[in-house]
Amino acid sequence: MITLSKNNPFLIAEIGHNHQGDIKKAFQLFETAKSCGAHAVKLQKRNNKLLYTKKFYKQIYNSENSFGKTYGEHREFLEFNENQYKELKSFAKKLNIFFFATAFDFKSVEFLEKIDLPAYKIASADLLNFPLQDQIAKTNKLIFLSTGGGNLDQVRMAVENICKNNNNLVVMQCTSSYPVDLHEMNLNVISTYKKEFPNLIIGLSDHENGIDAAPLAYMLGARVFEKHFTLDRTLKGSDHAFSLEPQGLAKLSRNLKRINILTGSFKKKQIKSEKIALKKMKKYIVASKNLKPRIIIKKNDISLKVSNTNKGLTPDYYYKIIGKKLKKKKEKDENFFFQDLDFLK
Repeated sequence: MITLSKNNPFLIAEIGHNHQGDIKKAFQLFETAKSCGAHAVKLQKRNNKLLYTKKFYKQIYNSENSFGKTYGEHREFLEFNENQYKELKSFAKKLNIFFFATAFDFKSVEFLEKIDLPAYKIASADLLNFPLQDQIAKTNKLIFLSTGGGNLDQVRMAVENICKNNNNLVVMQCTSSYPVDLHEMNLNVISTYKKEFPNLIIGLSDHENGIDAAPLAYMLGARVFEKHFTLDRTLKGSDHAFSLEPQGLAKLSRNLKRINILTGSFKKKQIKSEKIALKKMKKYIVASKNLKPRIIIKKNDISLKVSNTNKGLTPDYYYKIIGKKLKKKKEKDENFFFQDLDFLK
């Protein structure tokens, strides 16, 4: 079971079909994602012959990213069967990383239920696919809802529909462009979702070509982060170019983990470690020359200097001691203390 925190980030490595239909490569992607700090890995599951019309399925696919002559052949090449999914599930368990998938159709939900994965992703394209949402919601498993291409009213409708059967829902801000232009990320929608759905965890399905968005999204209230992941951005396939390679995923994981540490306390106070640094930098009020007792302190009688004494009056008393009577003699560079001055004069 996946348990999410309202404070700690949860990082999903979206593998999609970056495994190129090769289960050994999928194993490698799972293992590398785990070593980079991801909490979960995700695939995509389609029953292609039922998902696409016959004409769409059989259309010629001449793309440089194609793994088949037709679009249907291309898609079939990238799908894993039931035994392969079971192998991947077992491997993920050994790695101690969560494994789940996006279900694109009814039969794919049935397929994934046989495998018994701990969660589902609902793609942006199915934001208004209420029948599919109903089938997934009734599994009572954690759901990640991507909201790309929709408006707020449509997101509200999807959330309401899913929550009729299942409140274990994460609403993911998403812009369905690959990669997305920075001007179209609209991370402030996360704040909108926080207000609209105060009882739900909010996330970011991030198609940005980099790692800058997630930490900003965290500060706005997101706690789940999904990034496309590959071993090599130059590989064949449409998703590789905007996916993170291992170094990028590791840096993103590191940066997200640092946020709670960096934000720290709301209380402003001096930290113990600061005393060491300030010892060589903090200034005190000292005599600028030898001073006799009972003189009235003038501006040229005092200086602000770093002192190895690290005691005495600090610069905020500079103006307060000018015009006051000195009770005792002071040698040059000697620190001033309250008891040295007559504040009644």
